[in-house]
Amino acid sequence: MPKYKQVNNELIEITGTELAELEAREQAWIDGALDRALSGLRDRRNNLLAETDWMANSDVTMSDEMKTYRQELRDITNGITTVEEVNDVVFPTKPSK
Repeated sequence: MPKYKQVNNELIEITGTELAELEAREQAWIDGALDRALSGLRDRRNNLLAETDWMANSDVTMSDEMKTYRQELRDITNGITTVEEVNDVVFPTKPSK
């Protein structure tokens, strides 16, 4: 099925070179899906870690539950190889203390 572009309100069939470039850009976008998904996951994880960073100060005693929570957050991307796995991530529950 031919693809078209609009030039001066007229549809013109794109050339073979243009089609190859378009398909290469589309494939690059598809290939980058996991990186984009992981980036979003890391952003969310980093925000959750930032909320508890103050607890890592030397003058604060961090509970074992909080240490576990923070470690689980840091490990959350381990072993993820697909966008579906990113979408299925369940974040740990932040301890109350």
